[in-house]
Amino acid sequence: MSEPNLLKLRAADADDLKIISTFLQDAVIAVSEMTFLKEESRFAFVANRFRWEDADRDRPVEGDAIYERVHCGICFDSVSAVRQNGLDQRRKAQVVSLLSISVEDKFIDLSFSAGITVRLEVEKIRCHLQDLNEPWPTQWRPSHPLEDEE
Repeated sequence: MSEPNLLKLRAADADDLKIISTFLQDAVIAVSEMTFLKEESRFAFVANRFRWEDADRDRPVEGDAIYERVHCGICFDSVSAVRQNGLDQRRKAQVVSLLSISVEDKFIDLSFSAGITVRLEVEKIRCHLQDLNEPWPTQWRPSHPLEDEE
């Protein structure tokens, strides 16, 4: 088996952040894995990321596992405040799915399943993403219904 390419990206503007958002779509995150380090002006979390970059790659099938997931660390620097909507901080074991990351003025919005939003107030866009370990196989590929399907 060949050595997987572990992802390591950084974002300094809205276009860069769109790329990171694409790689993090459908990442699952435990609420307990999200933290705001106010003294460091940093918001960070660890995610279980679906490896979209390899989803269509031909590979030998081991059982039904033809896709991969990997643990990934993400941090946003220059964060002055964090606000959330719909997230119950008391439910530390709650797992949410990241749908998208968007930028508007001095805000970065992390949109999650169940209508949850985490808004980061930032002085500038500064984000780092890095895969933390070896990917593991999975048979499940995230899917989303098309808007025109009924």
